[in-house]
Amino acid sequence: MIRFVGLYKSFGSKQVLDGVDVAIGKGEVFFIIGQSGVGKSVLIKHLIGLLHADRGEIYLDDEEISHLTERQYYRVRRRCGMVFQHSTLFDSLSCIENVALPIRKHKHLGRRKALVEAMKRLEQVHMEEFAWTFPAALGDGMRKRVAIARTLTMDPEFVLFDEPTTGLDPISGRRVDTLIRELADKLHVTCVVVSHDLTSIFAIADRIVLLYKGRVHILGTPAELRASTDPVVRQFITGSAQGPMES
Repeated sequence: MIRFVGLYKSFGSKQVLDGVDVAIGKGEVFFIIGQSGVGKSVLIKHLIGLLHADRGEIYLDDEEISHLTERQYYRVRRRCGMVFQHSTLFDSLSCIENVALPIRKHKHLGRRKALVEAMKRLEQVHMEEFAWTFPAALGDGMRKRVAIARTLTMDPEFVLFDEPTTGLDPISGRRVDTLIRELADKLHVTCVVVSHDLTSIFAIADRIVLLYKGRVHILGTPAELRASTDPVVRQFITGSAQGPMES
């Protein structure tokens, strides 16, 4: 569904992406991992036109999209959902009103119909019980699930998750993991996840790419990464402070 071909991106003298080649399949839970500053978030921002590559191509369903204008990118963004590290909910609105907001704006539905659809989305993330609760009364994990419900209102074909479990307690983190897996398995949504969370990575990923020094260092299944003897992979998995990543 998604292909990055020979992608290069630098900021001033710093080369962040140095010829990245990655293909992501439809309905896949695909993790992008690597040390901080290696270009994980930079890579996914290219997909929705928030950044533009110095060189290289990006394909979405075999259409080359990296040279689209800002206006042309609208139709790409309509197919995409984005879940940020922080939930970015409106504290002055209840959960269901937060979810209904994009429904009213983009689907032009009245309040009553928008709330009905919003409730269905909350049911998909198992948050219907808290529909009329305000975000400030919820924990971080529950707010994250409401943010995912809001993203689903646009019926995205693929969703980009930027550090979805960072800052969550272990139980909340695993609930978010389960939800991401359900999106792929039940709704056939392609999920692209930027993460450092090893528990998430090895629990729900179909495949994983490790970026190192701006390039794809290894790409494979969780089992293949676990079995790898590559020193860069071993250092990331073990969290060792000493190794090639420090060089």
